[in-house]
Amino acid sequence: MTVNFQYVNIDTSNTLSRLTEEKLEKLANKFEFLISAQVYFKQDEKDHEAGKICNIELSLPGPRIFATSNAKNYEMAMNETIDDLIRQLKKRKEVYKTH
Repeated sequence: MTVNFQYVNIDTSNTLSRLTEEKLEKLANKFEFLISAQVYFKQDEKDHEAGKICNIELSLPGPRIFATSNAKNYEMAMNETIDDLIRQLKKRKEVYKTH
């Protein structure tokens, strides 16, 4: 699975990219139908409490799956986003089993 990262108005982080890529590889091993992922890390200037945003869009057969989270730091936002994606992927996998 190919993973593309975009950092919007923030500095790139190799550690964050590596951590995210490891988690997405685990997803790809569990859900073999995944093709690619687009990961966006952003900062919301207006939200001083949280404001760290992670958007992940997964490409797979059928409609794409998208999740986003806003948290105090990027690692928490990334974990919440991946948890949301896992929930959606489990539903999608059930659809594939019925066909």
